[in-house]
Amino acid sequence: MEKHNMSKVAVVQTCPVIADTPATITKAEKLIRQAGASGAKVAVFPEAFIGGYPKGRSFDTVVGARTDVGREEFREYFEAAISLDGPEVETLEIAASDAGVFVVIGMIERLGNTLYCTAVLIDPDNGIVGNHRKLMPTASERLIWGFGDGSTLDVADTAAGRVGTAICWENYMPLLRQAMYAQGVDLYCAPTVDDRSVWQSSMTHIALEGRNFVLSACQALPKSAYPEGTEFPSQVGNNDWLIRGGSVIIDPLGNILAGPVYEKETILYADIDLEDRTRSHFDLDVNGHYSRPDIFELRVNTRPNNGTVFNS
Repeated sequence: MEKHNMSKVAVVQTCPVIADTPATITKAEKLIRQAGASGAKVAVFPEAFIGGYPKGRSFDTVVGARTDVGREEFREYFEAAISLDGPEVETLEIAASDAGVFVVIGMIERLGNTLYCTAVLIDPDNGIVGNHRKLMPTASERLIWGFGDGSTLDVADTAAGRVGTAICWENYMPLLRQAMYAQGVDLYCAPTVDDRSVWQSSMTHIALEGRNFVLSACQALPKSAYPEGTEFPSQVGNNDWLIRGGSVIIDPLGNILAGPVYEKETILYADIDLEDRTRSHFDLDVNGHYSRPDIFELRVNTRPNNGTVFNS
């Protein structure tokens, strides 16, 4: 089958430099430039790459009580986060511009006195063109992260297609997926820290359901990245890896183009043809001929939900 509209995309399986945000930014710069040098037009990084995903940490909390130890642990985590208008993001914008790469990168965003698990969309020509704050932190994540709202369901056009993002277990929210499909997402980006083998089934389902290319970037975080003597709860990770990866690129008919790869840092590449989306919609379009709008209707509130509004 002849291919006409080909682009190279990249999924970056990596991890932060623990407790060192400036070093993590430097690492991100290098990886962005590496993806660009390899010809990628889009590069997707994992969830919470900048600022870190505190897997296994409890912040010394039980239901109904907090401690001074836990509050200090949160303060340290807060200090590792970054703001969207800070110098760290500006550095990433320069790297994306120099490399000619559209970047989707997970970070812990500091906004006022609240942290958000955010994916930022950085255009090589225009800088930040969108950001998505995780709508539903999972389980204990709710203790440390705020809830995003519908104003950050951002999508953006890139040289490789239209990009949208859902973070980790947001991908189990059917209505969020539909909101992405309805915005014409070609490259469905799924930054995550979910390294379970079953995650691959979810990514394949989404590719088939939305007839999108799915780019899922998972952290690959070895225990050796932590200071010697660090103790880890027995229920997280394996002997050597706290988060073992599993990044993958899948086409609109569920075929795996790259990955999954476990227990190493790497960059996955795939050449994609957007016309494969058109071919795949021949028999399924969940936003069109397969949607039955006479029965089902989804309403999406995209207004910012600020707790305090000053009217002049």
